[in-house]
Amino acid sequence: MVSLVAQLVFPSGYGQKVWEDPSFIKWRKRDAHVSLHCHDTVEGSLRYWYERNNVDFLVSKSATWNDDAVPGALDSAAWWVKGLPFVKSLSDYWKFFLAPSPTSIPKNFYDSEFEDSTWESLPVPSNWQMHGFDRPIYTNVVYPFPLDPPYVPADNPTGCYRTCFHIPKEWEGRRILLHFEAVDSAFHVWINGILVGYSQDSRLPAEFEVTDFCHPCGSDKKNVLAVQVVRWSDGSYLEDQDHWWLSGIHRDVLLLAKPQVFITDYFFKSSLVEDFSCADIQVEVKIDNSRSPKESVLEKFTIEATLYDNGRWYECDRNANLLSFEVARLELNTTLNASPGFHAYVLSGKLEMPKLWSAEKPNLYTLVIILKDASGHLVDCESCQVGIRQISQAPKYLLVNGHPIVICGVNRHEHHPRLGKTNMESCMVKDLILMKQNNINAVRNSHYPQHPRWYELCDLFGVYMIDEANIETHGFDLSGHLKHPTSEPSWASSMLDRVIGMVERDKNHACIISWSLGNESGYGPNHSALAGWIRTKDPLRVIHYEGGGSRTSSTDIVCPMYMRVWDIVKIANDPNETRPLILCEYSHAMGNSNGNIHEYWEAIDSTIGLQGGFIWDWVDQGLLKDGANGSKHWAYGGDFGDTPNDLNFCLNGLTWPDRTPHPALNEVKYVYQPIKVSFREGVIKVANKYFFETTEALEFIWVVHGDGCSLGSGVLFLPPIEPQNAYDIEWESAPWYSVWASSSAAEIFLTITTKLLNSTRWVEAGHILASTQVKLPAKRECIPHVIKTTATTLLVENLGGIIKITREHFWEIKMNAQKGIIESWKVGGVSIMNSGIIPCLWRAPTDNDRGGGPNSYASKWKDAGLDNLVFHTESCCIKNMTDVMVQINVVYLGVQKDEQNTLLEARTSNVMSKVDVNYKIYGSGDVIMECNVQLSTDLPPLPRVGVEFQVDKSLDQITWYGRGPFECYPDRKEAAHVGIYQQNVNDMHVPYIVPGECSGRADVRWVVLQNKDGHGIFASMYGSSPPMQISASYYSTAELDRATHNEELVKGNDIEVHLDHKHMGLGGDDSWSPCVHDKYLIPPVPYSFTLRLCPVDAATSCHDIYRSQLPN
Repeated sequence: MVSLVAQLVFPSGYGQKVWEDPSFIKWRKRDAHVSLHCHDTVEGSLRYWYERNNVDFLVSKSATWNDDAVPGALDSAAWWVKGLPFVKSLSDYWKFFLAPSPTSIPKNFYDSEFEDSTWESLPVPSNWQMHGFDRPIYTNVVYPFPLDPPYVPADNPTGCYRTCFHIPKEWEGRRILLHFEAVDSAFHVWINGILVGYSQDSRLPAEFEVTDFCHPCGSDKKNVLAVQVVRWSDGSYLEDQDHWWLSGIHRDVLLLAKPQVFITDYFFKSSLVEDFSCADIQVEVKIDNSRSPKESVLEKFTIEATLYDNGRWYECDRNANLLSFEVARLELNTTLNASPGFHAYVLSGKLEMPKLWSAEKPNLYTLVIILKDASGHLVDCESCQVGIRQISQAPKYLLVNGHPIVICGVNRHEHHPRLGKTNMESCMVKDLILMKQNNINAVRNSHYPQHPRWYELCDLFGVYMIDEANIETHGFDLSGHLKHPTSEPSWASSMLDRVIGMVERDKNHACIISWSLGNESGYGPNHSALAGWIRTKDPLRVIHYEGGGSRTSSTDIVCPMYMRVWDIVKIANDPNETRPLILCEYSHAMGNSNGNIHEYWEAIDSTIGLQGGFIWDWVDQGLLKDGANGSKHWAYGGDFGDTPNDLNFCLNGLTWPDRTPHPALNEVKYVYQPIKVSFREGVIKVANKYFFETTEALEFIWVVHGDGCSLGSGVLFLPPIEPQNAYDIEWESAPWYSVWASSSAAEIFLTITTKLLNSTRWVEAGHILASTQVKLPAKRECIPHVIKTTATTLLVENLGGIIKITREHFWEIKMNAQKGIIESWKVGGVSIMNSGIIPCLWRAPTDNDRGGGPNSYASKWKDAGLDNLVFHTESCCIKNMTDVMVQINVVYLGVQKDEQNTLLEARTSNVMSKVDVNYKIYGSGDVIMECNVQLSTDLPPLPRVGVEFQVDKSLDQITWYGRGPFECYPDRKEAAHVGIYQQNVNDMHVPYIVPGECSGRADVRWVVLQNKDGHGIFASMYGSSPPMQISASYYSTAELDRATHNEELVKGNDIEVHLDHKHMGLGGDDSWSPCVHDKYLIPPVPYSFTLRLCPVDAATSCHDIYRSQLPN
């Protein structure tokens, strides 16, 4: 019978393409179960976890994102099995051959004597596309092959792998299991030329017993392992996730040696009493005695389980007796039944005063289960980390340990720019420490089960998790003529197998608070079956599924994606909806994005029933690619010649591929911060938003700034604030009150910063946990100081269309009367402006600007001609002249660029804007610009309203008084404090993989650009004009618009400076529709603003300039 089935499964020669049959998903594959460790002693199991848990932020320092990651991945695979005497990693360099299809593989390549010396070597684990074979493909929705389920293309790249292994003598008498952590997408496996198994599902393990196919333990004969992997299978129709399609053996391959009767699975559960002072604990243990099925396990064996407290392990000597940390023993309980379908033995016990697990306090215990023979000798030993915690629901709330936690979450794909889908210990730790350091407390595994070590680390570091089944059928949305798999019985077993495999593997992890049925797969009867199975198997967790409108009976959480703020509030306020709302995806972080996120959190913090969400997503999925000049860069869809592709839609991260944070991560950290400070009605309120932690381990620092200068600072001594409580500080009794009272500053800001007093697993002591700046009340109206202008001699000449204004021996301005712009501005012979100043309404579109096709902002801007807008000068004339001031009026007409346009034609053409600029040029060198902008009412909302000019590239030191120090925009500036900041212009540029508008700073009062000697130009808001949005870059707006990759950008000869009276927000509710909130749009209405510019040198005080006023 086995021989007959093997013929049917065989990959070639029989005409049966099992990888195109959704009813045939596995053969000889063992049932799904928890990760096994095969310990030889209890002490060994505890020592294993002692070493494995000894990980902190220092590990992340060895994270690497380049070619060094290839050997690093092999090192990780070896480390993960260190200390396990009956587990052997086969991760290494294997022989590899890529065939164009399953029908063209080398004949009998799986035979032991096959000659493979001419084959290439490929590291396992890896994706073969990351090593020069085949090509990566990125798609979001569309399948990368014709949609004809369950069939896949005949041209189906097929990887043939070969390696050898010996079985140690010490394993004699044991059963040998071959364990693949994950293979993409379907594979056959042979041992010594004999077909031993077949499996699908690219993100879950496949395990086969190979005892009878291996040479005896200790034999000199090498065992030949051969694997055939097809890139496409019917399973690929269930794996249409928004990420790179990459193939191969991408997770670890292991050999496990188990006794003849062994522990094959177990399920730990805990139930807490109402006041959480005691836990009833139990573990269901499944024993494999398949080689002697007629014998009763309990007649020849005993099962024991013990719980050990990890909490004080690292306070003791490294050689401490770990057995002494036992806290509970579980006894066999024959009166309790195991979970349905789980034929197991139940052991139970009690734990008094348990240390509860939460993301804030991730207390863990080690569960050790042993199987003993009749003589009391240990036969088998398994262990894992467990947490005692309770997941429950109340009306409108998801509760952890009785508290309505708030999900400050992010979606995370497995992604490494060099390794693809392969994992490294240090890189996973890097993700976690960055998340924790930026107040992220939850992760959604998008959109599949991830590497087993990821779950252990989330347990250890403290991160809530939604574990998601490897099911997505998004591409079916584009083909209405096909029946959807979620409604087809023929796909039900495959879908259920994926859910079962996820739950069975991951069920003991404390971090998992919810199971997910998958992503973007519509909704059908199959989902009801999946939900029903999980609810029966694991009623102690909740279920999440967004498909079908996020409110079906198959989800315990209302979990929409990209729903607008006002709509989530509406659902939360619906009395008929008793489930909590947690956004499974929101704030699409594509390029320069994440605008409006603070508005979501204003709603979440104030609305019952809203419990947070998961930002899309964590990392830009750029792949490392060699450039033509030998340099490497981040590549996206289409860069590998892959078709179809969805271009840069894979670049949606809060970090670059090497985990360098985007500026927007500062905003995320701010809205997620657990300490909130507010100032209302004379009271400073410091609120502790934690649910389980007091503020006892925190230090509060206050600092007061006046007009950007520090006026005073100190430690803020507060009593410990209990979770979900606040402490009020009366204004007049605050330590900063006297500083405020004695200051003459026009603007005074108070910043309260919260730091950690002690180091943690994820960060060193002194880490800034939270920081909030509040504006203190003005004491009096600030009257600007009026400069006394001394008599000067201004020389004004009109030289053939050039108006030259000079203060001899000091400065010189040349204005082109025909163009109405300053052609040069020199001070003491030093050029401070090379070209300008002209109106500007255009910005290089961001990804969000481009989203929405013909309805996008960028499309409407281009349809209106804003990208080709040029300003002709209607008039330029001297209006007034005194000894100390020259007044010049310039009127600009904004028209669409046409080289044939003459000035006369421009006057009569479709004028989009008219800008009247009144220059007042003083003998002091000050230039006051009064700008009045008239706009055609036919224009769409504008990118910006302001001016631009070019300064010499030597003026590369920029200092500003405004928000910073990082990039910020009108709808993404809450985290950016007002202060005085200094940077190099080169460092202002934000290297988004796809260039666009970037490097802006919001609410700027003044800015100065200087050369190394201190000479330069100062610019500020003036009079009653509000603060500006500014930017300075070596890259022009046109260049940022032209380039499709950051490395393609070409620096200009000057620095382009923008001073904006208005600048449109970034948006970010999604990236495929125009969704900047109304308050951050710039309607085509009249605008007026005034700017001041003047030359400076090293001795100039920008603060004094800003506070001064000039006579009218």
